[in-house]
Amino acid sequence: MSVNSHSANLQDLFKLYTRHYQLTWEMIKRDITDRYAGQMFGSAWAIGHPLFLMAIYTVVFSFIFSLRLQGLSDFSLDYTTYLLSGLIPWMAFQESMNRGTTAILANADLVKQVVFPLEILPVKGIFSSFLTQIVGTLFLMTYVLIKFSFLPWTYSLLPLLFLFQLMAMTGVSFMLAAVGAYFRDLKDVVQVATIAGLYVVPIFYLPEWLPQWCRPILYLNPFSHMVWCYQDVCYFGRLAHPWSWAIFFSLSFLTLYVGHRIFYRLKTMFGNFL
Repeated sequence: MSVNSHSANLQDLFKLYTRHYQLTWEMIKRDITDRYAGQMFGSAWAIGHPLFLMAIYTVVFSFIFSLRLQGLSDFSLDYTTYLLSGLIPWMAFQESMNRGTTAILANADLVKQVVFPLEILPVKGIFSSFLTQIVGTLFLMTYVLIKFSFLPWTYSLLPLLFLFQLMAMTGVSFMLAAVGAYFRDLKDVVQVATIAGLYVVPIFYLPEWLPQWCRPILYLNPFSHMVWCYQDVCYFGRLAHPWSWAIFFSLSFLTLYVGHRIFYRLKTMFGNFL
């Protein structure tokens, strides 16, 4: 398939969301409100839950353990900033993957409607998951401003990272949603994998803390490069991992394209398996 064909496929996907933007927006809002329906504080938990979680991490690692990072770089903040820089995007990606596995199965009635644009189903879970990241990032920025009285200029690069992360999350959710419609155990496999995956990305530790033979695992893990990009922006204050930016951006495009192609090829048979 030519480069023009690849570009046309992604353009068709963008046009689909543009054409159905109102339906997509309504599905996203409904997804958020349905998660907290019947609860006393309702949709306020969409903001309160990540704020509470970030506050716990801050208290534990800033005041209880009081961990320090010494000699890491010419410019470095504290361990809490290092931790939250990588943990916040990972949490959003983890949640979107877990929800992506059931995006088709949980909406069987919509899938069986011939005229419904199925590409909306994986995406609506992505944006509700990404809301957690937005809240967590605002918390991190507030924490850095209060403790250090300034924000590094690299925080201005966050919208660019958000864009490429959303592309990667969309591609992965397409894959998981398509395969999950046929292989229902996938949700349990992904749940276990994401729990274990938290410890094979450099979030809680520095690569230098690992034995030499373990370090190649970090560099082969695509999520490590996403985490390093966010740590460059939120912690280092400079592009300390330039290759990770190139790898993350390239993989985001590739994941979106491959995920969409897999979803497009498999979606015609979804109704027969539901």
